[in-house]
Amino acid sequence: MKYDITESFSIQQSGMSIREKLGILADSAKYDVSCTSSGVDRRGDGTGMGNSIAAGICHSFSADGRCISLLKILLTNECIYDCKYCRNRVSNDIERATFTPEEIVTLTMEFYRRNYIEGLFLSSGILRNPSYTMEQIYRTVFLLRNRYHFQGYIHVKAIPGADERLIKQTGFLVDRMSVNLELPTADSLRKLAPNKTRTTILTPMRQIQNGILQNKNELVLYQHAPHFVSGGQSTQMIIGATPESDYQIMSVAESLYQKFRLKRVFYSAYIQVNQDKDLPALPGGPPLLREHRLYQADFLMRFYGFEAKELLSESRPNFNVLLDPKADWALRHLELFPVEINKAEYEMLLRIPGIGVKGARKIVKARRGCNLTFEHLKKLNISLKRALYFITCNGKMMYPTKLEEDYIARNLINTGERLPFDADGVTYKQLSLFDTSLFPEEQSWRQVVNA
Repeated sequence: MKYDITESFSIQQSGMSIREKLGILADSAKYDVSCTSSGVDRRGDGTGMGNSIAAGICHSFSADGRCISLLKILLTNECIYDCKYCRNRVSNDIERATFTPEEIVTLTMEFYRRNYIEGLFLSSGILRNPSYTMEQIYRTVFLLRNRYHFQGYIHVKAIPGADERLIKQTGFLVDRMSVNLELPTADSLRKLAPNKTRTTILTPMRQIQNGILQNKNELVLYQHAPHFVSGGQSTQMIIGATPESDYQIMSVAESLYQKFRLKRVFYSAYIQVNQDKDLPALPGGPPLLREHRLYQADFLMRFYGFEAKELLSESRPNFNVLLDPKADWALRHLELFPVEINKAEYEMLLRIPGIGVKGARKIVKARRGCNLTFEHLKKLNISLKRALYFITCNGKMMYPTKLEEDYIARNLINTGERLPFDADGVTYKQLSLFDTSLFPEEQSWRQVVNA
């Protein structure tokens, strides 16, 4: 007989069982995409339960690469705010639920004992006021860490407008914190989220950054000092609900990385869950391809040395939907190509389509012993079907190739690209803890282009 984990949960509140609350609040949490693990290296000390290791905590991933082994829930979907894009806004007539801290602790510990999860991602609507909501989040993680000695991964949201002392106390108990920027610009925030301001959102973000820097200095002097948000902080922007260009969005992200030392900026394609005159109509569904291009560009800024102004400009403010940003940049700078693979600097190797960070490192290491040929590059798993238009080995190209933008663009598009979409074109689907079905296979880039 199949065992139902929720049979052991008998906690009741306001006539609603913990299982009913879980169904409501796990579903409400699926729109928050900034829930990855942090790479924290903290092993259990033998006195508690769980650990968090540097390689990440995830056993499995969804079809779009998202972690699915965190218990991802809201404390409550009650909210005093009326953000026009949010399903949980106060003016919506939806079923509401609120967990007690003890209920979240029970869920986390019971799921962990059954090896369903290895960590907790906890966000929340605003219940009563920001400080009260933050206090409930703090009480939850305090109970997990100190009463139940849970040493697994915990990621929580810092609530803008909450008492700074509560955010600080919570920071010493969790691995990662995040503050959602919500929308790219202050003007858009005023239009769609009138109860929120850019200053209110950036204040806890700055507090967390300063706390992390101060804690690093303390750890140098005192090795046994408590860690403060050791996994860093992240944020999320909704894409497509407001008219900002890709250039504006990437410039905001670049500024956040530089000024706040964020670990990640997440881009969430706008999903139409409310009807409002100030919200855009989406006849083609969420702008998932745009979201994908923004993530690709984000990787270029974080790992490949690109700046936002190199990828886009005021005169060319949006990404080419047919080409990834790196290939598009290369086509607009053909004067820099072809690059001699045996002489190019590491930084230039990173800018060649088809060569990633690992590939560039392999090339630099391998060419110390010999002059590399295209056969060598194949053995190093370099994607020559993309790189061949931009490189030479010992002064020769792989095939006679015209160095013309249109010619190379047509060939790169025909090569094909895999996109992180499932069969329905949905990326925001969250795997239920009670769902054993598999995700559909990804669509190919060719299918998207030919659609």
